[in-house]
Formats: sequence, structure tokens, C-alpha cells
Amino acid sequence: MEFFWDLSNTAQILGTIFVAAFLIQAYYYLYYYSGMIFYNRKMKKGKIVYNTSKPPVSVIICAKNEAENLATFLPLILEQNYPEYEVIVVNDGSTDESNEILEKYGEKYPNLYRTFLPMEAKYMSHKKMCLTVGIKAAKYENLLLTDADCEPAGKEWISNMVRNFTGKSEIILGYGGHKYKKGLLNKMISFDVLFIAMQYMGFALKRKPYMGVGRNLSYKKELFFKNKGFASHLNLVSGDDDLFIKEVANKENTRVEFSPESVTWSARKMTFKSFLYQKERHLSTSPCYTFATRLRIGMEVLSRAFFYVMFIALAAYFVHIQDYIAAGIAGGIFLLRYMIQLIVVNRTAGILHEKKFVFSMLFFDIFLPLVSLYIFTLGRIGAKKQSMWR
Repeated sequence: MEFFWDLSNTAQILGTIFVAAFLIQAYYYLYYYSGMIFYNRKMKKGKIVYNTSKPPVSVIICAKNEAENLATFLPLILEQNYPEYEVIVVNDGSTDESNEILEKYGEKYPNLYRTFLPMEAKYMSHKKMCLTVGIKAAKYENLLLTDADCEPAGKEWISNMVRNFTGKSEIILGYGGHKYKKGLLNKMISFDVLFIAMQYMGFALKRKPYMGVGRNLSYKKELFFKNKGFASHLNLVSGDDDLFIKEVANKENTRVEFSPESVTWSARKMTFKSFLYQKERHLSTSPCYTFATRLRIGMEVLSRAFFYVMFIALAAYFVHIQDYIAAGIAGGIFLLRYMIQLIVVNRTAGILHEKKFVFSMLFFDIFLPLVSLYIFTLGRIGAKKQSMWR
């Protein structure tokens, strides 16, 4: 049997990198990515303090040609079990039947307020301008943002989100899931959404907030104007959620909420091409993150790449020299990392009522970083073709 210190120099170097990558991966999963699991235990034990006063809320939705989604999901938002709130829908020059649907619901629901962004308005990011119009029109200090294609999980969505405005809290990061559909693409999108949530919520729970998602996000109106809205990144299509949160969030003013009825579910139908465009838009803001955030995210991705590459190299080397015990040890470390990942990901998925992952997780774990690498290198051409709104 050849132990580590008896191996060749090449195998020692590969083994050292492999073990180091494993330890970094284990640290991320057990310290950051398991954040929602431990926080959920505190919630169940009643250790989290909430605001019971139910302050008034302004829900803001931006919509562009979302007639079908508005007809389906808007009543679910207008019929929330909450004492005082308004719903502001900003119609961004829609050419479908959105306006007719809003007029119809306006007659039925007195808490619906409609406004619009003119079709001829020329801005780099219509989404940011729509949100700005909606926020300026809001009557209340507590803002709750979602998208027209999002369905709240229940009638307590508003209650569960804004109950977190306690003490110094000014920002509430919610979970916006992708409604599960059959097929590899939709399963991959669900995993991507889940993993990103484990990342941004996990970091926020460790007092390092850096982003939120516009599908389910709440913050104070005063905070928005104090920051001059989206002024610092109006030249970018994206950033209404992540870059804004990056600018205003700190370790004291940010909380997370992911109880079952606080979740919103997106019913958006996507092709692989549209998924690539969406990823490209989201990744376009990453150079604007702080160095510490980029380092924190990059270290996990880099250690993951080294882990897989070094495992393949070590396995091939040990099989070549017929050292099956050493190959088994490398395989054991690989399986240990997989088991840690399996437990953390699926326990978090269970908390969020997401589908669970087994073998597909290994594929997504490798493939999604390759998608991001493609976008950062060859995929920029797509940026010229994508919508300026979403």
C-alpha cells in the first residue's frame, strides 16, 4: 500500500490540491449554504423575533405584455389576508390586453392602483424606471416587490414578508422559486434558482448580504430615496435587485424570509436560449460586486472546479499504477463531499417545498459553472439580442 507521503511528487501535488478543494467545499456547504437549515430550526423553536403590528404595505409590480399572467396571478395578490395594503401595477407600454385586464380588476379591487411608463420612453433599463415610477407612487413606507408572472404561495405572503421589519431591519430577502415542470431544462433551472438562494441567503445569514431577487424582495421607501434609487447603475440593464441591495444592505439592516407562505413561484416558460439570456443578464452585474463578494463567490466555484479535475486526475493515476486502495480513498473523499452536498441541498429544498435532487445534482454542479464560463467568454454576443426589460 502506498500512503500519501510515499506517492510520487506529482500525485502528492494533485492530492494536496484535491484535499484542499474538498475542505473549502465542505466549509462553504456547512458554514454558508446550510444557513437556511439552521435558521429554520430557530424559527420552529420561536427564537426569531417578528413584528406583530402589520404596518401598511405597497406591493409593486412591473408588467410588460403580461396580460395572461396578470389575469391569473394578480387576484392572488389583491386578495391577500392583510389589513391595509395597496397593489401598484406599472404598465410598461404593453401592446397586449394588459390595460383592459387592469381596468377590469380596478373596478373590482379598490386597493389596485394603475400607472404606466409611456411606450416612447427610452431608457437603458425600463424595469428600473418602472420600479422608480411605482415607488414614487407608493403611499406607504414598506415596499414589497414581485413580478407579474409570480404566484404567491398563499394568502399570508405579505404578512410573512413584512413581519421581518423589526428594529433596524430595512431589507427583507425573500425566495422566488421556479415552478417545477417536467424535463431536464426545468429541473436545471430549479436547481440553479435553489443554489443561488442558498448562496445569497446563506451569506446574508452570516451578515454578508450582497443581493436579492426582484421576484420577492421588500425594503423601505426611505432607503430607496436615500440611495438615490438606481442612479449609480442606470446605465446597466440589470441590477434593480442585486446591485441595489449590494449598495444599501449591511449586516444590521437585512433579514431573510423563506417560510412556506412567504415564497413566490415563477411560472415563466423558458427555452435553453432564454435561460442563457437570463443568466447572461444576471452575470452582467457581477463585475460591480465588491471585491470581497467576488472573492467569496469565486473561491467556491474555483475550488469546485479543482475538486472535480483533481479527482479525475488522481483516479486515472491510481488506476494506472494499480493502487486501488489509494483510488478508493480518493473515491471516498469524493463521496463524502457528495453526501454533504446531497444533505444540505435537499434539506434546504424540503424547507422551500422544492423538488429534491440526487444524481442530476452532480451534472448540474458541473454543467452550470461551464454555462457561466461560456457566458463570460463567448456568450457576450447574446447580450445585444436580449430584451432590455427583463
